[in-house]
Amino acid sequence: MDQYQIFEHLTRIIQDYYREQSSGKFMEYHDPDSLKELLSLENSDSSLTTDGDWEAIFEWIEKYLKYSVKTSHPDFVNRMWVGANLPSVLGEIITAISNTSACTYESAPVSTLIERYMIQKMLDIVGFEHGEGQMTTGSSNANMIAMLAARNRVSQNIKTKGLFENQELFAFVSADAHYSLDKAANILGIGTDHLIKVPVNKQGQMDMSALENVLIEVQDNGGIPFFVAATSGTTVRGGFDPLNDLLRLREKYGFWLHADGAWGGAVIFHPELRKQFTEGIEAVDSFCMDFHKMLGTNLMCNVLLLNHSERTGKPSSLCNVCSAGDESYIFRENGEDESFDLGTSSLQCGRRVDSLKWFLDWKFYGQQGFADRVEKNISLAKCAESIVNQTAELEMVVPRESFNVCFRYITPEKNLSNDFNHNLRTMLYHQGITLVGLAFVDSTQVLRLLITNPEMTEEDIGSLFHKVVIAAKELTAKE
Repeated sequence: MDQYQIFEHLTRIIQDYYREQSSGKFMEYHDPDSLKELLSLENSDSSLTTDGDWEAIFEWIEKYLKYSVKTSHPDFVNRMWVGANLPSVLGEIITAISNTSACTYESAPVSTLIERYMIQKMLDIVGFEHGEGQMTTGSSNANMIAMLAARNRVSQNIKTKGLFENQELFAFVSADAHYSLDKAANILGIGTDHLIKVPVNKQGQMDMSALENVLIEVQDNGGIPFFVAATSGTTVRGGFDPLNDLLRLREKYGFWLHADGAWGGAVIFHPELRKQFTEGIEAVDSFCMDFHKMLGTNLMCNVLLLNHSERTGKPSSLCNVCSAGDESYIFRENGEDESFDLGTSSLQCGRRVDSLKWFLDWKFYGQQGFADRVEKNISLAKCAESIVNQTAELEMVVPRESFNVCFRYITPEKNLSNDFNHNLRTMLYHQGITLVGLAFVDSTQVLRLLITNPEMTEEDIGSLFHKVVIAAKELTAKE
């Protein structure tokens, strides 16, 4: 089989997969032991010829697709991402075929210019008049780099001397913030005990009075409040921390204000929703968001932006924040503009070419197309909340704040509700009915519905809740 026949065969497999990706069940569940037996991962290892067996390779590809979750299916509502936009899928294919690292201009000239173009677009949209950015491996990584930039701003020698000669540093996040910030505090040597979790109010927002109280306490005890992360769309409730209130506190206490928009940051493309949820975003010190979540770009696709405003004085560039050691073997200056070697401002050495899929999505949908998608998502979330409120067997655990719908099935005995809803979710998953999220709001187990599929309709949402109620009644009968 020559390379042209290989691609023809692969194209047929992909076409068949796309034809069926939204039909049938979203998956056929098998427990790990059963799936391992079905896959027979160790079979044929020794039977491959020296030239390779392409028929066997295609069998593995078809097995992979057969037993994987159909993330484009309307019953897959478990994650903040779904099946990817087709333009970005094409970009992913092209970058795999061309196979280069986006660390230097000489090895990736086109992707370098595309990435710089897209970052500038984002800086303009967010409103960072003087800033810079980079694509990272995801918002977990972006949150850590933002905290790193804030840490290095505290002292001129902290990058070389570490934390040993400095006052204790404290970072502050919402109690509902993403766990990646705990990871960042660990990795950067801040310590998770120095990451203060601030209580949230009824809207799932960081409580400003509680935040100011702990800021004062830290300062009074000789510590430095160096970093506050606002969450723009929390993982469970979908809460947005109030940026203008945080900006006022920043003026008093001098911390670095980062906005984690991994989930809800996409509202910046819609003028009305931007004002409603992220007013003041143009004045924060850093901002990150994932294109691979609400906007549907192929996994992974994230951007981190730094705002070099006058408030920060002479800013520390991403290159200065992230680089260390002798890099001369790969990053050569030779009179050329070193800013074109994007690897110098990244934590990793090799860098995936994620810019092409991002660029192709942008060229295909544009800002208006993304704004329309965000508006549709919030409209469908309102529809879902309305259906829950009109369904006697269901209830909202907390009111919907934005895109997240946290509900549960009502059980006669409230003290058994957590276990029942956990078992209900497991049943829905194992039977291939729907894959909905599972989380806690305070001590209450909730089913978390996230709507990110651009093909989702109000009819699909109504059907999903109907399936949940039917399954719950079956489970009740069994118990």
